[in-house]
Order: sequence, then structure tokens, then C-alpha cells
Amino acid sequence: MENILEVSDLRMTFRHGKQTFTALDGVDFNVQKGKTVGFIGPNGAGKTTTLHILLGFLSPDSGSATILGTSASSAAARARIGYLSEHPESYKYMTAREYLDLTARLFKIPKSDRAERIAKLLEDVDLSAHADKRIATYSRGMLQRIGLAQALINDPELLILDEPTNGLDPIGRMKIRELIEDLKKRGKTIFFSSHELSEIETVCDEIIMISKGKIIRQGPVSELVGSAENLEHYFLEALKSEEAHA
Repeated sequence: MENILEVSDLRMTFRHGKQTFTALDGVDFNVQKGKTVGFIGPNGAGKTTTLHILLGFLSPDSGSATILGTSASSAAARARIGYLSEHPESYKYMTAREYLDLTARLFKIPKSDRAERIAKLLEDVDLSAHADKRIATYSRGMLQRIGLAQALINDPELLILDEPTNGLDPIGRMKIRELIEDLKKRGKTIFFSSHELSEIETVCDEIIMISKGKIIRQGPVSELVGSAENLEHYFLEALKSEEAHA
């Protein structure tokens, strides 16, 4: 299958005063088109740094990241992805419809297509009834859903989600999980980080584990978990094994 995302030998260090911190130490992985891949690791493992390089927010010290053969830092690559941050920001004085219209215009979506596309996205994220309410009145779960709608406005080939269910109540997590499942059925490629290991186990085709700036496991969920009780158990055992060999 075609790789939509290819990451090769990413290395990244940060300086804090006189100290140097290694965030990424030779990160390699691929994501195939149409797959849903979970990116997991403890805090400080390098997840956010990796995502920021994929989004063109950071330039690595060395290595490469490409989206459909194009450098992830290029405008052409960014036009083909959708992104939902862990804490999505928006213009809260706007309504959801106004905000999506602004986003659509930034992507130069023709006026003749915008209204229909926005209406469909609002329906998909279950916000049609709240489309003309100011975003300032939205709950945390609603903010995540309007954030997902804006990430989909350009009909991206790759969707990058950073902790999409973080801080949500059980109903909010269920709605986001249902949206991800629907996107999977539509053939979207989804790459997301999460601490909710049970959800990754449920919705992902594959998982990539990162620890201390290095990839320690990658493969189908069913093969990696094997006879383990669940993904959380497997993940903890993998970390222990990696530390024992460090």
C-alpha cells in the first residue's frame, strides 16, 4: 500500500540555558494510506515534537518527514492535511458557521461550495442545532467537535489529531470516537496521539510507541498486543523492557 506519511531518522534537540535536551533520537516510521494509527508514549517521549515537525511548525536538526512524497514543511503538504490540536483555539465571538466559513475562505474553497460543505460538516459533528450560536457558549466537547470540523473543511487526505479526547467526559469521548470511526469508513488516513489507550485499541489499525525520543514498537494492534490483557498492559510491559535494555 502507498505510504501517505514517511518519517526518516528525525533528530531534534532543544537548549535550556547551558543544558541540551534530546527530544527525538532517530525517529523512523511510515503510515499507509487509509490506516488509522495511534501514536503513544509517556509525557516527554517526543510525541508533540514529532507532530509539530509533521505540521511544519518545527524544523528538525536532521532527518526528513514527507506527506505523499512532499516535504511536510511545504505549503503543498499543509494543504493536504487537517489538524486538531489538543486545546483547539477559535474566534469565540464568531458562530460555528462563521468560523467554518472563514476557514473555508483561507483554503480558497469557492463560495458556491462553501455553504453546502459547511452544512454537511456541522451535521457530521452534530452541531447543526448550534451552528448560529457563538463559540464562546460551547462546552469543551462542542469545542473539540467544531475543531474537528475545521480540520476537515479542506477534505484532507491526512488528519492529524493531538489528544482529541483529552479532558472530555465519557459522552464527549464517545462522540469523538464515533466521528473517528466514521472517518475511517470514508477511507481517511488518521494519525493521532492519545493517552486513552482503550480508545486507541478500539479504533486504530496500528500503533506506534515512542519512548525517550525513540520508536520502540510499531505494528498492527492485534499483533502487538497478542495475548496481553489489553493495550495498556502491553504498553507498560514494552516500556519496562525498553528501560531494562537501556
